[in-house]
Amino acid sequence: MELTFYNMTGHPIAYSDDGHHVYDFSGLPLAYLEADSIYAFDGQHLGWWSRGWVRDHQGSWVFFTDSASDGPARPAKQGLPPKQLKAIPPARAPRQAKPVPVSKSMGWSSRSGVHFFPHTSWAWRLA
Repeated sequence: MELTFYNMTGHPIAYSDDGHHVYDFSGLPLAYLEADSIYAFDGQHLGWWSRGWVRDHQGSWVFFTDSASDGPARPAKQGLPPKQLKAIPPARAPRQAKPVPVSKSMGWSSRSGVHFFPHTSWAWRLA
């Protein structure tokens, strides 16, 4: 299942070509989807995954995909950049406990972009 994650301005930020691992377009593994959640490889719970949307811990909308339903108005989607060769994802650390879900916000998250993903997602590549 191919997914493209667009931010609040319609810019493509990341993708998944298997419906599980999330990469940026340079091939860097950023996170993975597990049931109703999105996790960093260090085990950090990043947000909620539901109905084609990623929401943050405050209930705000971070990313939308083509299958997104409900949520705030979606902007026009920008063109996709070329995908580079994917790096092998790092080993996954044990997942932290999920926080208690909060009510859905009507607004977009201020973290609707690549900065949604923790710097730890990038650090392993630089080592």
